[in-house]
Amino acid sequence: MDELIGRIAAAAGISEDLARQAIGIILKFLERDGPPDAVAQILAALPGASQLMAEQGGGSGGGLLGSLAGKLGGSIGGGMGAMAALNELTNAGLDMGEVQTVTRELVQVARERAGDDVVDRVVSSIPGLGQVL
Repeated sequence: MDELIGRIAAAAGISEDLARQAIGIILKFLERDGPPDAVAQILAALPGASQLMAEQGGGSGGGLLGSLAGKLGGSIGGGMGAMAALNELTNAGLDMGEVQTVTRELVQVARERAGDDVVDRVVSSIPGLGQVL
């Protein structure tokens, strides 16, 4: 996981602490909104992913949108989960360019380790995720 954190921090030009937080937010989002079997394959291919997600704690993050999405559930509104994750990432201190870079790098690593088919299944199942990539 440290290698992944370093890679993403370097690509996005952010601190490793912020990269760690962002990766945790994105993985929790995928776990919440993606197809369970495909997400489980991605998490298994990223050693330390479950621990990183646990470090991020529960809840859907700060802000009204994050709180609302957490109460309503990620799949309501076909993209509410993506909006909540974006809200969490920006509340953590990332701008839109950094959000895209972190997401793209994480997806690239997932492709390298879990395979294109698994990642494509997750991306296509979550409304709006493909647009970020």
